[in-house]
Amino acid sequence: MRLGIAVNVTGGEVAGQTTYRLAVEALRRGHDVSIMSSGSFAYEPDGAIRALATSLAPDAGMTIKKLGTAIQNEATRRWISVDGLDVLLLRSNPAAQQAWSQFAAVNFGRLAMRHGVIVLNNPNGLAKAMNKVYFQTFPEEVRPKTLITRDKTRIRKFVAQEGTVVIKPLQGSGGHNVFIVRPEDMGNLEYMMDAIIRDGYIVAQEYLPTAATGDTRLFLMNGVPLMHKGRYAAFRRVRTGDDMRSNIHAGGKLRRAAVSDTMLRLAEMVRPRLVEDGMFLVGLDIVGDKLMEINVFSPGGLGSAQTLEKTNFCKPVLEALERKVDYMRYYRRTFNNVDMATL
Repeated sequence: MRLGIAVNVTGGEVAGQTTYRLAVEALRRGHDVSIMSSGSFAYEPDGAIRALATSLAPDAGMTIKKLGTAIQNEATRRWISVDGLDVLLLRSNPAAQQAWSQFAAVNFGRLAMRHGVIVLNNPNGLAKAMNKVYFQTFPEEVRPKTLITRDKTRIRKFVAQEGTVVIKPLQGSGGHNVFIVRPEDMGNLEYMMDAIIRDGYIVAQEYLPTAATGDTRLFLMNGVPLMHKGRYAAFRRVRTGDDMRSNIHAGGKLRRAAVSDTMLRLAEMVRPRLVEDGMFLVGLDIVGDKLMEINVFSPGGLGSAQTLEKTNFCKPVLEALERKVDYMRYYRRTFNNVDMATL
């Protein structure tokens, strides 16, 4: 299999990141891997799609450390034919990119699809999910009560009605500019709104008391909870101190997750839409009996789940990709042998 992986930028930190764990697993399994950044694509005059990428041959002894060294080595970079890939994984996070590059991987991924490349997650689905409005298109039962606006008066009214709310940017990730607003915090609400509104819309959500104990990330693959050796790919993030954010880089702590029937029911409720939109690998962030977020761009934490559950969740992901490629090759062989006049 010829696997391409699109990331925000190449040459950064790779240790622990899900994207690079998948690359290591692919190389160990005998596949060619090319890693490219959102700014490295080219549409050629002849209609071909190419990219300047770090290209690596199969290596049964590949490790994260070796991969990091290879990515830093300019000798591994060359122009590749994106059209010639079997699979292109879109693992760039638009919230962490400059405006010009936010849609780059999605747009070039669309072009690659026209040449028969399997592109995951589906770029047409990702285009719908460029901000948190996408979350509001899922069943109301799975979501907290939400207001999205730039009108401060509406925000104040919502806070007064709900008592305690969370406000955050419509676009963004990593817990940046996320605030909890309690009745006693109304004096600071203007400052909080100003910090968010300068960059766009404000999302105000009802506060879920169970968020005080953290949240659970549950991975879905092809619309169903990802499992390997009887264990779910999931982990809990527990808040520390007075910081309401449970993000790991915001100070949250990792714990094993107990995947409940409630979590599985939530996953089943969002499955039809995720499958319809071509979302291959997804991270659900769950608090109590609600979803707080559906991460479809670059859900991270498979390594955390692997450490806690003591099983390699990258293996079933690569196996699924291999099955997709085998099916596509079988389909092409079969289709090419069909006499179109008989159809």
